[in-house]
Amino acid sequence: MTITRDSLMTLEAYARARSAMREEVMAQKKLRRVKLGENILLIFENELLIRYQIQEMLRVEKIFEEDGIRHELESYIPLVPTGSNFKVTMQIEYADEAQRREMLAKLKGVEDRVWVRVDGFDPVFAIADEDLERENAEKTSAVHFLRFELSASAAAAAKAGVAISVGVDHPHYQSVVTTGEATRASLASDLA
Repeated sequence: MTITRDSLMTLEAYARARSAMREEVMAQKKLRRVKLGENILLIFENELLIRYQIQEMLRVEKIFEEDGIRHELESYIPLVPTGSNFKVTMQIEYADEAQRREMLAKLKGVEDRVWVRVDGFDPVFAIADEDLERENAEKTSAVHFLRFELSASAAAAAKAGVAISVGVDHPHYQSVVTTGEATRASLASDLA
């Protein structure tokens, strides 16, 4: 299923369906969140999560005109996996503002050092921020959008049940996590 203008609900229909959709989205989001250490959160996006985000933006902004709807679709559809990849929103989270400022300066380039590995295959490093540059001379951004493009054989192995690990290898931040089975299965469902 793909998100198209015709597949979106009207504002009225969404108002009726919102509560049930939100429950489903929260359950999916819980499965698709991977913490790398204490301060990096990866949210593996899928069609449902992005559809919800679009519907929420239309609702909050009261967008019902075609140009506005088209703009939201163009903004969010690139975050939907296409069958050979994972699409991820990465958040760098430090509660203390001074520490956050210091660490965002130290973590320049971290978005290029995040990887996904299907067991038996080499790690696949992120292709980061294809829409716009989110880093400047002083610091990296607290939010990045990542794409992990898998080979056909790695995707097939993931679909067949092989373990998936995620990590980051940066001079100022390292972490590796092997996903649990429920998360692995949810991520594998993104693959063709």
